[in-house]
Amino acid sequence: MAEAPHLSTSEVVVQALKDKGLRVTPQRCAVYANLLTRSDHPTVEQILEEVNSALPISSKATVYASLQALREVGLVREVILEGGVSRFDANIDPHHHFRCDQCGSIEDIEWETLGLKGLDRVRPGLLPTRYEVTVQGLCEQCRSPIRSSI
Repeated sequence: MAEAPHLSTSEVVVQALKDKGLRVTPQRCAVYANLLTRSDHPTVEQILEEVNSALPISSKATVYASLQALREVGLVREVILEGGVSRFDANIDPHHHFRCDQCGSIEDIEWETLGLKGLDRVRPGLLPTRYEVTVQGLCEQCRSPIRSSI
């Protein structure tokens, strides 16, 4: 069986958007390319700042609309935190998150790390489709001052 050709990042975006009947725009491509370079789960504002620093082509509304289109086609996932704050992640593989209580940083936790039971065993009668756990605590950088004061 022949192996599928490897698609470039721009080809992945173009194909995913076209498959869903959505327009391919430079802004959508720029937003996706930006997300692929980072693992900090940025906000709309953070993405806007970074995308516009390279080439001022976007407004906050355009970045938000681009993220929603990318989410709709399955290239981006939205992580909604306490207070309804949305962060965005290009890692769409199943995983959980760790959020630092002090600095607010977010990092991925591999799915298998937590050893949670399968979705099929949650409770009879429920039909879960996915779940995500956000573990909260202190990251290594925020723990350092605490360790040095002990």
